[in-house]
Amino acid sequence: MTGTAKRPSPHSSPHPSARPVPRPVPRPMSRPAPPRPVRATVPGPPAGSGGRAERPGAPLELDLEKLLAARLHAVKVRPYLAAALFALHVVEDRSVPTMAVDAHWRCYVSPGFVARTPVEELAGVWVHEVSHLLRDHHGRGERYAREHGEHGPGERLRRNVAADFEINDDIYGDGLPRPAGAVLPSLLGLPDGLLMEEYLRRSSMSGLGADLAWLDCGSGADGQHRPWELGPAGAHGLSRQQRDAVRFRVAEGIKGRPGDAPEGWRRWADEAFHPPQPWRQLLGAAVRSAASAPGAGENHSYRRPSRRSAGVPGVLLPSLRRTPPRVCVVIDTSGSVSDAELGGALLEVAAISRAVGGRRDLVSVISCDAAAGIAVPLCRAENIELVGGGGTDLRSGFARALRSRPRPDVIVALTDGQTPWPSAQPPCRTVVGLFPRPARAVDEENPDYVPDTPPPWARVVTIG
Repeated sequence: MTGTAKRPSPHSSPHPSARPVPRPVPRPMSRPAPPRPVRATVPGPPAGSGGRAERPGAPLELDLEKLLAARLHAVKVRPYLAAALFALHVVEDRSVPTMAVDAHWRCYVSPGFVARTPVEELAGVWVHEVSHLLRDHHGRGERYAREHGEHGPGERLRRNVAADFEINDDIYGDGLPRPAGAVLPSLLGLPDGLLMEEYLRRSSMSGLGADLAWLDCGSGADGQHRPWELGPAGAHGLSRQQRDAVRFRVAEGIKGRPGDAPEGWRRWADEAFHPPQPWRQLLGAAVRSAASAPGAGENHSYRRPSRRSAGVPGVLLPSLRRTPPRVCVVIDTSGSVSDAELGGALLEVAAISRAVGGRRDLVSVISCDAAAGIAVPLCRAENIELVGGGGTDLRSGFARALRSRPRPDVIVALTDGQTPWPSAQPPCRTVVGLFPRPARAVDEENPDYVPDTPPPWARVVTIG
């Protein structure tokens, strides 16, 4: 189990006649620890919600056995968070109001807070603090402050409260009792299930300063350094690669047993390593990249002789001339594609025409289910009619596109991927816009059927 690192306690000067009293050796650090401010009392909530921190005075030893028992209870009731909970390194510090974390996965613990808090509530605080780190509240808090120019102690508290709003609405219950007075979105009449940034935009939280001055979850909750923290050069911190590895293991655990985690955690696991991407920009960039690749839209012309003609006297050599590329869009109209996705596909056709310079006469559309329809030029169709609704075989759509004259320079296939693909690479650039589907699609007639993934020679962009 993870041990604790204790802070050196002050000692009075020894009497000259007395033998020197050995002092506790502080753990190695790259720089000396900052001076500790003397506090008469520090407001702080029991179990992260209310009450007061201990009064500095006689040393109070950390009840490590109780603290680690609380962590084991948290692992028992939230097994998908086990990798993250065991990755935290405990640092004992009486200047911390309750429990707090920094961005390097150190957990700073007040001995008095542990002494007066029941084990079940301590387990909830473990989960609360590690949730800040898993959801990258320190990085997100820094970005929000930088983008909006909001800094200072008051803004730090706002970000901490907003981060608590994001996680407190679904981490308690089922073995983790919610402490009385835990900050919830309902405190400001806000709905549950929003992100920290949304809570910050929706409310100023100006009236909460006096009531929540005790709230301090460390820089791991908002990105602002605290005096008691060891910093990036301190001992027992996790590197970026180690932090990402912990998040990956937690996300895999949640996706492996999705019924055990609340909706907020399932959403986090889906987006942790596959964040939403601006797919419209990606699709447009893929089409432009394919259209501007060497060989696409190029032809020889004698209008401007080649510069190489100077090396061959008496011979006129043609030069390569780039013309606007022709794009053929093959739209999957099988029964597995919804009307909403077909509507989105038509919107993408207009975006594709803009990606090639707005030349609608150079863009054609083919409807394809089990058989391909006729290639309809975009400039001749006020309202494109998509025909289909049967099975899926985009191979016929690719074949129809390649038989078009003039032959397209780029083929764009908009499909859900439940189709066989051409066995050979077409003699032109290919972009696949893929409507997302479950990893394993079920065919009622053939339960063992698993669709092929798009071929490696196609540039794939997930739509939606």
